[in-house]
Amino acid sequence: MTKKNVSADELIAVIIKAIDEVKGIDIQILDLRDIENTVCDYFIIATGTSNTHVNAISGIIQKQVGKLCKEKPWHVEGEGSAEWILIDYINVVVHIFQKNAREYYDIESLWGDAKITLIPTSN
Repeated sequence: MTKKNVSADELIAVIIKAIDEVKGIDIQILDLRDIENTVCDYFIIATGTSNTHVNAISGIIQKQVGKLCKEKPWHVEGEGSAEWILIDYINVVVHIFQKNAREYYDIESLWGDAKITLIPTSN
């Protein structure tokens, strides 16, 4: 559950819109609620085209979630290298990858039992 009683659906909608706004690509939502012993309810995974793009995606997510949902992430990791940035909002965890890192870690396969929703973008 988020800190300010923002629903997961509201949080996800703001995150997806923010990613799309800065042209993040290959956005997927993994619904983990029916899997035992998961760390959260949802993963949102997106790809950026460079370190600068990955950082921009992370920045806009944090800015928009703070502004519209009054939420700050519980934890952020990876901003230094910007190959893979993780933004943890407790029940929703965002993973922003560069293409090579996303292919290497292949989170979608690791969580193969999750319901995956592909998000169309305006790119």
